[in-house]
Amino acid sequence: MVTSGLVFGLVLALSFELARVTKLYDYRRFCGALLGRGWFLFEICYLILLLLILAVIGAAAGELTAATFGLPPLVGTLAMMALVGVLTFNGSQLIKRVLAGWSILLYAVYLLLFVLAFQVFGSDIVDTYRHSPLGEDWLKSGILYSGYNVAVVPAVLFVVSEHRRRRETIGAGLMGGAIAIIPAALFFVAMMGKYPEIGDQPVPASFLMASLDGGWLNLVFQVVVFGTFVETGAALLHAVNQRLEISFNERGQILPRAARPIVAVTLLSTAIFAGQKFGIVGLIASGYGALTLAFIAVFIVPLLTIGVWKILKSRTQDASSQGPIM
Repeated sequence: MVTSGLVFGLVLALSFELARVTKLYDYRRFCGALLGRGWFLFEICYLILLLLILAVIGAAAGELTAATFGLPPLVGTLAMMALVGVLTFNGSQLIKRVLAGWSILLYAVYLLLFVLAFQVFGSDIVDTYRHSPLGEDWLKSGILYSGYNVAVVPAVLFVVSEHRRRRETIGAGLMGGAIAIIPAALFFVAMMGKYPEIGDQPVPASFLMASLDGGWLNLVFQVVVFGTFVETGAALLHAVNQRLEISFNERGQILPRAARPIVAVTLLSTAIFAGQKFGIVGLIASGYGALTLAFIAVFIVPLLTIGVWKILKSRTQDASSQGPIM
């Protein structure tokens, strides 16, 4: 996870800085600057990943609602679709505020979960780490884990559109890597109290909370996780709307505001249908591995080579344009 956090932070920092120097904050034009005529390769991979993620969170939202409130899974899925539609209709500013505020709440709840898990399963967690065999592919696994997570970076470049200095973008990226991996590490350690059976659960968070019998915290945690599904879907689908808006603008047209939630709900419905057909665990097992390698090839490698060159070139041009210092 440390490896994943470092890779994620580096990719975020370089992506944010490249977006700042090129002033390209939608994924189509950003990937055009990075990949040239091959930009469509990223879009193909992104759309496949988008449908895969939406299928997973859509199915998980239904499972979560059924497990927590005893309602039909369809209720949770429809509720998530409605909330995603509202967020995408209102655009970047609302999504930025929701992402920031909900992340703080998510952090607090994960910290409480970590403390409670050690109180209840402390000895089991220690035994798991003491007796389970130590894996040998941690470096490879860390890079692969970060691979499909960084795939969404071009989709969230709109969050740094107001950054004006290099230290802002680089700092935001590096902090983003740490902020993203700390809750994952806390949750992973907590899950070791129910290892290995938790690995077969469609929604491990629900299984862990049920095992903890956390009372009110259980309800709060489920609500926070459900909200995280919503904000994840909204951010990814907002990137698609931005991509469509740029295409409309290039043709001298304006994307109707009402089209935003329509596009979002249509893609979400398509993905959820696939999720119900194949199941969450099956989707994750079959889809993420291949896509990870694809994104390493079409995004991470070009970013670490072409992207770094463009950033350094921009820095040199900025220095030369200022003239000699007297």
